[in-house]
Parts: sequence; C-alpha cells; structure tokens
Amino acid sequence: MSKFKIEHGASRVRLVLLKTNIEDSISNDIDLMCQWSDNERKYIINELLRFALAQEEDFLKYKASQSSNASRPPGEPRTQAATIKVATEPVRKSDSTPTSSTPDA
Repeated sequence: MSKFKIEHGASRVRLVLLKTNIEDSISNDIDLMCQWSDNERKYIINELLRFALAQEEDFLKYKASQSSNASRPPGEPRTQAATIKVATEPVRKSDSTPTSSTPDA
C-alpha cells in the first residue's frame, strides 16, 4: 500500500475551478490538515485527489487505454469497454435552503 505524503509549505500550482459540496467532517479534517502542514486548502485537496486517483487500479488501466486510443491514427476505430464504478455509500443531502415566511422584495 502506498503512503500518502504532504510536503510542508508547498502549495503553489496552476488551478482549474471545481465546484462541489463535501461533508462537514471531511471539511474539518481538511482544515486541520492545512494547519498541520502549513498549506493552503486547495493544495491539500489536490494532493488528496491525486493520491486517491493513483490508488484506483481500474481507473489507471482505463486512463492508459484512453491514452493509447488517443494516439491511434484517425482512421482506426476506438474501443471503449470501460465500466464506471458507482459509490457504494450514497451521499447524504441535507436541505439547507432557508425557509422564509416573507416574500423577497
């Protein structure tokens, strides 16, 4: 099994916006990891995602097959025989929409 390693103070990378919602407990752990490692939140999240993606063997095989398919000459057909794994534990959504008895003006 690989070991997850965070470098202290190394959080400057080119970024692309990704909007998502995460569980409160995970958010708290990420904030704690930021304090511990002296890194920005976005760096920690990128490292966690990079680590998780590197651990998923089926995904890595699929990624390699996509790279080899992309390098084929334009006349050759692509075969796409990959399956997508669905999370076994559903994400719980909480209705955090505020309710108001007065209409917005």
